[in-house]
Amino acid sequence: MARDNDSYQQAFTLVGFSDRPQLEIILFAFVLVFYILTLLGNSAIIFLSILDARLHTPMYFFLGNLSFLDLCFTTSIVPQLLWNLWGPEKTITYHGCVAQLYIYMVLGSTECVLLAVMSYDRYVAVCRPLHYTVIMHPRLCLQLVTVSWFCGFLNSFVMCPQTMQLSRCGHHTVDHFLCEMPALIAMSCEDTMLVEAFAFALGVALLLVPLSLILISYSMIAATVLRIKSAAGCKKAFNTCSSHLMVVSLFYGTIIYMYLQPANSYSQDQGKFLTLFYTIITPSINPLIYTLRNKDVKGAMRRLLKGEKGAREA
Repeated sequence: MARDNDSYQQAFTLVGFSDRPQLEIILFAFVLVFYILTLLGNSAIIFLSILDARLHTPMYFFLGNLSFLDLCFTTSIVPQLLWNLWGPEKTITYHGCVAQLYIYMVLGSTECVLLAVMSYDRYVAVCRPLHYTVIMHPRLCLQLVTVSWFCGFLNSFVMCPQTMQLSRCGHHTVDHFLCEMPALIAMSCEDTMLVEAFAFALGVALLLVPLSLILISYSMIAATVLRIKSAAGCKKAFNTCSSHLMVVSLFYGTIIYMYLQPANSYSQDQGKFLTLFYTIITPSINPLIYTLRNKDVKGAMRRLLKGEKGAREA
C-alpha cells in the first residue's frame, strides 16, 4: 500500500531527444524515410509470398512472417516517435505506454525465436536437401511459427506486469523515446533486483538459447559446405544462408547488448540510439538484405509487374 495509487494512471513524458532540439527535425526526416522504406519493403515481401505460387515454400512462409513482425514492430513505435519529434508535446498516456510495452515485447521476443526457426529451415535445406520437403511440411512450419508467437506472448505477459507495477514515487518522466523495459525499470525508486533477475533469466531463454541454436545450425551448415567439392554448390549454399546470417547479426548484436546488462549500468543516450537502430533501421534493411541477391523474389516481382502491365494493355 506504500505505492501511490495515482501513479499508475498518469501520463508519461517521453524525453526522447528533447535535450537535443537541433537534432529532432533531422531525426524526424530520418525516421520518416526509414519507416516508409519499412512499410514498402516488408509489405512487398508479404504480398509476393502470398500472391506468387512459386514462393509458397517454407523459406518464404517464414520470411513473410518475419516481414509481418517487422512491420508491426516498427508501427508500434514510429507514429508516437514522429509525433514527439515534430512538436513540443512529448507525452504518452499510461494505457498507451502499457500497450506499447506489451506489443513491443511480444513482437521483439517472437522475432528472436523466429530467427532460430529460420536457421533450422536453412540447416535442413543445405544439410538434408533430399528430405527438405518431407521434413519441412506445412504443418511443422505452422507449429514452429506458433511456438515463436507463444514464446513472445509468454515473455510479454510475465515481464510487462512486473515492470509496470514497480513504484515510481510520482516520477513519470521516461528518459527514452518509447516505453522500453530497461528505461522503465531504471526510473523506479524501489529495489529492482528481483525484476532484473527475471528479465535476465528470460533474456537468456529468449536471446541466448535461440542464438545458440542458430550458431549450432550454421556450424553444421559450414561443415556441410566445406564438404561440397563444386564451386557452384558452395556458392549456392552460401547465398542460401548469408542473408539470414546478416539479419541475425544485426538484430541479436544490438538486442543482446541492450537486455543482458544490469539496469544500473544502462546508458540512456547509448540506449536510445541502439534502440533506434534495431527498431527502425534494421526492419527497413531486412527486405533489402533478403531481396538484393534473391532471384526468386526478383523473379516474382517481375512476374507481378508484367501481369499488371498485361492486364492494363488488355
